[in-house]
Amino acid sequence: MSGRPVVLLHGLATNAARTWLETGFVDLVGDLGRRVVAPDLPGHRGAGEPTDPAAYADFEAQVLAMLPEEPVDVVGFSLGARTLLLLAAEHPDRFGRLVVAGVGENLFRRDGSSRALADLLDPQGEGEVEVEDEGSALAPTVHHFRRLAAAIGQDVTALAALLRRPNPPEVTPTLLARVVHPTAVILGDADFAGPVEPLAEALPHATVTVLRGVDHFATPKAMGFIDAALDHLAG
Repeated sequence: MSGRPVVLLHGLATNAARTWLETGFVDLVGDLGRRVVAPDLPGHRGAGEPTDPAAYADFEAQVLAMLPEEPVDVVGFSLGARTLLLLAAEHPDRFGRLVVAGVGENLFRRDGSSRALADLLDPQGEGEVEVEDEGSALAPTVHHFRRLAAAIGQDVTALAALLRRPNPPEVTPTLLARVVHPTAVILGDADFAGPVEPLAEALPHATVTVLRGVDHFATPKAMGFIDAALDHLAG
């Protein structure tokens, strides 16, 4: 195999197998002659599921420790993409080409949505997952995260703990200005994370692919995402 290893970072409530293996993405990256590393993120099945928010205080450092010591190219989706951008800004020598999907303006919002999502997933801190207000704007998202978690036997209390972790680092345009890597930003035009422009404008070396008619959860299996990601890795 030639070139840098390619690391694949999944999103919240799922795992590497569902996001990358079942879609065939691991095999397609392998066809490029690249070694693939696809870890399960902390808080998710396969990587341990602590239910104490303090266990995730150094979440980004935990993810960095999962990566090869040599420089890598990385594809991140949603939570994986947010984590990748934070790591690339702080450790630029560890990374080459980046693909971030399922993120956009949402990275800059300070609207308490992560805490609200945690409270809806696990309102009592005891595994309760009833959505009390079906009219809530978050209700469809909560239901989808619940379905994702149930499909792999994921503990939603651990997900809520991750969302409630103390003092998570903020993503800001100033921080993203330090991401010096060629970065493909891929976002569906029906994704709640959008619009894409504020994120793309904050990254010094960004190219943008907008997926027509694709929502957040459909992104990893969308052919537009797969084609754009593979083209960027091969570039």
